[in-house]
Amino acid sequence: MKGIIFEGKDKPLKYGEISFDSKDGMVDVRLKAAALNRRDYWITLGLYPGKPVLPTVLGSDACGSYDDKDYIICPNVDWGEEAYPSANYLILGYEHFGTFAEYISVPTSKLYAKPAHLSIEQAAAIPLAGLTAYRALITRCKAAKNDRVFISGIGGGVALFACQFALALGCEVYVSSGSAEKIDQAKDLGVIDGVNYHDKDAMLQLAKKVGGFDVVIDSAGGPGFNTLLKMCRMGANVGVYGGTVGNMDGISVPNLFFKQITIHGSTMGSDNEFASMIDLINKHKIVPVVDRTYGLSEGVEAINSMKNSSQFGKIVLNIS
Repeated sequence: MKGIIFEGKDKPLKYGEISFDSKDGMVDVRLKAAALNRRDYWITLGLYPGKPVLPTVLGSDACGSYDDKDYIICPNVDWGEEAYPSANYLILGYEHFGTFAEYISVPTSKLYAKPAHLSIEQAAAIPLAGLTAYRALITRCKAAKNDRVFISGIGGGVALFACQFALALGCEVYVSSGSAEKIDQAKDLGVIDGVNYHDKDAMLQLAKKVGGFDVVIDSAGGPGFNTLLKMCRMGANVGVYGGTVGNMDGISVPNLFFKQITIHGSTMGSDNEFASMIDLINKHKIVPVVDRTYGLSEGVEAINSMKNSSQFGKIVLNIS
């Protein structure tokens, strides 16, 4: 079959032929579309932990066909107990063959019916980013109707899903970005307001204006994290699912304990949370934001395009 093949960080990523073997106890899914995650880009740079058997196929997100029906694939492997992932937990697309190919072999328990209101490309955009956002926002931070929610770095897949989920719950949603255009695009989705995350004073002024935030969702960390904590109201929940800027230096500890703030580390989610996320998408007819599409043969170009983080929404490979 054709696929996007990873042979190691010191070898160029390539599109080509790779053997496909059906696995006992699993079913073969004909993939129609697959979506990119920043994880895929980090893997090509050798910045992702794990020991894959090389060569392997990248990709964690997909929508495909089995038995003449279209399904979204849950990318979890051995999540384990409900509350936290097991020591054996893995995600498709590194140690296991991923979704940037024509076929994949998975257990039927990982197949979830494609929401009828979504295209194949929109459905393929859901799994990893949607699950990460669901757990951080809803399971960990317990966002609820009328909560004031602040989401940093709008434009990335997880941030956008967190935004759309919060809006569906009836939250008041605010965002930050380094791009005024992305803030305007977020407002088109229903976001009330946004600020440039490089402007600390504007961030704090926004928090003062609304009376502080009940929930903050962040993937950056770094020195700006302390500003996010200052934007919290009493008893706020802060969900952290990434650290693209680095360690959280300079945190004001008194601000943390006087405001009774809870910080939740979060990544991915259980299979049950995946099912609940799909239910939420179906109930509210949520449509994932797709920035642009490529053909499978253009997959290497698509992954390299993630370097500058210019996209607003998911990048999708059309396989069919």
